[in-house]
Amino acid sequence: MTLRLSFARANTADAAKVAKVRAAAAEDLTVRFGRGYWSSVPTERGVLAGMRDSHVLIARRGAAIVGTCRLSRRKPWATDVAYFTRVTYPIYLTDMAVRPDYQRKGIGRALLERAVGLALEWDADAIRLDAHDADAGAGDFYQRCGFRRTGTVTYRDVPLVYYERLLPE
Repeated sequence: MTLRLSFARANTADAAKVAKVRAAAAEDLTVRFGRGYWSSVPTERGVLAGMRDSHVLIARRGAAIVGTCRLSRRKPWATDVAYFTRVTYPIYLTDMAVRPDYQRKGIGRALLERAVGLALEWDADAIRLDAHDADAGAGDFYQRCGFRRTGTVTYRDVPLVYYERLLPE
């Protein structure tokens, strides 16, 4: 089944809906895998803060926001660049979430491909991200989408796996 999706940069009017998508995904992971670092509940205020220095990408099906991720030039707090390929201009992908009732329908993959397209438009030479090193982590998904595992770290008691996709491909 192919879903008709549209992609856009989220604006401040979308912040509450983006927070709901991220909260629904966190709740789903918590139900399936128990409480963990993935269980934090995002807020509209947090989404708005992320919009100040990032590009929040949303996937819509009709009027509904069904997926989201955030792209930034700024390195996230849990990222150690020593684990990545030396590049000039990396982009960091964070806050990836797809509404649970829309998962396994290609939305996450489509968001990542759209993120790659944006990164190429910005002349980036890599996209970097991390995933939880736990059953609730999405590492296998990222590898199927062309990202390669570059390292495993524990940062502030959070076990993480780093991934990157070099551009252009």
